[in-house]
Amino acid sequence: MDKPFQRIGSKSNAHVGSEFELNASQFFQNQDIKLTSNFKIEVGVSKLKKEHAFDLGCAEQKILVECKAHTWTAGGHVPSAKLTVWNEAMYYFFTAPSDFRKILFVQYDFNARRNETLAEYYIRTYQHLIPDDVELWEYNESTKFAFNRLSEG
Repeated sequence: MDKPFQRIGSKSNAHVGSEFELNASQFFQNQDIKLTSNFKIEVGVSKLKKEHAFDLGCAEQKILVECKAHTWTAGGHVPSAKLTVWNEAMYYFFTAPSDFRKILFVQYDFNARRNETLAEYYIRTYQHLIPDDVELWEYNESTKFAFNRLSEG
């Protein structure tokens, strides 16, 4: 029996996230970018820094990746609570070292009624919270294709 707020057909939301993270890691590996899971680096807005674990990262290639497998709600509504997690990721990117490439890697999910993907909605609504040096990649699990949604202009 599915639990409330659990993705239909999945064992658990954690399982969905872990599987998406593996897909992201494989996608980047196919681009000759080898990432480590649970990549820890010091972040902070003052002299005092604290270690934070990003979903994926690489010290040599200086890349940080946060993965989000969130979708529109079953009724096609905005998953507001999930998008606060995206905002939190933006804050961690903002506080991370400036010489790192920063990527929010999200699941492609199109809402026909709204005629936009969840990533498009997020950019339209929260552009003011996305640091200039962050890339927002949208990944289609069916086609294994991804692209930087923010490079569209």
